[in-house]
Amino acid sequence: MPATILIVDDEKNTREGLSLALEDDYEVYMASGAEEAFNLMEAETFDVILTDLRMAGKSGLKVIDHAIKLPNRPICIMMTAYGNVETAVEAMRRGAFDFLTKPVSLEKLEIIIKRALQSRTIEAENVVLHERLDKKYSFGGIVGNSPGLTDVLDKVKLVAPSRATVLLEGETGTGKELIAQAIHQNSTRARKPFVPVHCAALAANLLESELFGHEKGAFTGATERRIGRFEAADGGTLFLDEIGEIDASTQVKLLRFLETRSFERLGSSTPVKVDVRLVCATNRNLTEMSKSGEFREDLLYRLNVVTIYLPALRHRQEDMIILLNHYIKEFSEENAVAPVRLTAGALKVLRAYRWPGNIRELRNFCENNVVLKAGSEVTEYDLDPKYQVEADGSQLLETVASSSTLSKEQNEKRLLRNALIKASGNRTRAAELMGISRRTLHRKLIQWPELDIEK
Repeated sequence: MPATILIVDDEKNTREGLSLALEDDYEVYMASGAEEAFNLMEAETFDVILTDLRMAGKSGLKVIDHAIKLPNRPICIMMTAYGNVETAVEAMRRGAFDFLTKPVSLEKLEIIIKRALQSRTIEAENVVLHERLDKKYSFGGIVGNSPGLTDVLDKVKLVAPSRATVLLEGETGTGKELIAQAIHQNSTRARKPFVPVHCAALAANLLESELFGHEKGAFTGATERRIGRFEAADGGTLFLDEIGEIDASTQVKLLRFLETRSFERLGSSTPVKVDVRLVCATNRNLTEMSKSGEFREDLLYRLNVVTIYLPALRHRQEDMIILLNHYIKEFSEENAVAPVRLTAGALKVLRAYRWPGNIRELRNFCENNVVLKAGSEVTEYDLDPKYQVEADGSQLLETVASSSTLSKEQNEKRLLRNALIKASGNRTRAAELMGISRRTLHRKLIQWPELDIEK
């Protein structure tokens, strides 16, 4: 189907001449002024609006103003015999795609129309692409497309609508609370409370009261009745983070709740029934803890009805760049600053880094760089030395040395610095790693004293 073009000009010969030149390739409509153009735009959908500037009645700028407010937002091209810089700037500011002076060159006009339509196609494709990316990479605010994460999200989609208790396992910082929230948001409980409790942050003598509440006078300082997190989460989801840290007494009460769906407040013998979905998380091996007696085996059986393991960031290489871009954009917008740009060399170093703090550490890295280096370029030289040290050091040294963007001197300085870091400042060991003599190393450090580190 050919593209539709509306020609707006109060000169009959001009609009008919342009129509004749374009009608073989496009579906062309004509209007003798702004008001007629407005009516046509309400009745038809146009891809391109070609309008004169100065006309009897309202000007072509008013035509542009009207066009850009339409749902399909047609591309506007201004033409006038009164071409000057000020007019062109104003037309572009109003939303015009381009600007032509009369007499109009048909060859130039056709080129501009084709370029405008191509731009329109690309814009539409980008909208579709972003929608697809949002669906692909985002589920409850979770970003990534690695096989490990995809497997997690597939399990979340299956388990979320159920009433099953879920146990989330994974290293610190892998996003267990985010997954717990996704389970809640995709369940029938989504409009009810999501109540998180970080068990490791509460002392054993406080945790039981925090979870189950207490009656007035239950203990010294209990001056009034207080409901616990279980009651606060009634109808919704209770998320117990670091479940492996709870004490033996609380384990018993938690087991009773899972068996009876009721509990007793401290200082009371009256059962309280609640409708709560339990999601727990741990970075510890509960199976090993149950074998050693640190965690009740019968409680473990009740908790791991459905177990979901969250992979460490180092096992999600496909997500690394996506996450870096995501958080840099997020913190740039949050702080109203220009985003930093990570060079290829920096990205290589960051991909080789093991990220022991996982997503939490990566997120902090992005926020730090956005705040401190807003709008600037971040190279491998700008990175903290901790990012430069891999498990055995060899991969990083090879990566840096192979960077085609570095000069010979830059490569040598980088290799020397990394060797010193790996050797913990021991010059003899660093020289061995570099394959040079200790004397040569000493001479290099005199030349570049800033590279030396303390033992």
